Amino acid sequence: MGGKWIVDRETRLVLGRASGRHIRLPRLSRLSYLMGLYAENFRKLNSWLPVRTMAPGVHHLEVEGSPAVRVEVIEQHRFTTELRLSYDMTDTVTGEYDPSAHVRVYHDTHQTEVTHCYVGRNWQDAIGMSPPRDMLYAHRLQMNVFFGKWLDYLHQQGY
Repeated sequence: MGGKWIVDRETRLVLGRASGRHIRLPRLSRLSYLMGLYAENFRKLNSWLPVRTMAPGVHHLEVEGSPAVRVEVIEQHRFTTELRLSYDMTDTVTGEYDPSAHVRVYHDTHQTEVTHCYVGRNWQDAIGMSPPRDMLYAHRLQMNVFFGKWLDYLHQQGY
């Protein structure tokens, strides 16, 4: 098997092997892709928010001209932190913070998982109480992609 290795400069991960004009990349399983997304969200979240050292309770982050971000640290454990990230605005119908993401941060594995979101409705309204496995995976993927994009947006706004 000839060719040169393709290595990501930032992470130093081997992405694949180049042979001739084509680059062969390893196929990612759906679970591998989701775990990679969790790792990327961990990096994004921890780049601007000191999650591990935050005391339980409600914290507000403010940037002039933008709505306040509400970070509620629900529980702080040795290897995990549970928090809810939202704007400091509530839905007029339900009184819930909207949008909001319930997040579990795994400090030992460097992963951040969005366990559920509230963006105008709860997960039960979106996929039902007993969704098929593929639908559940797609919903988890959608929540975590949303969270990553939201973190990017908050970072761009200066939070």
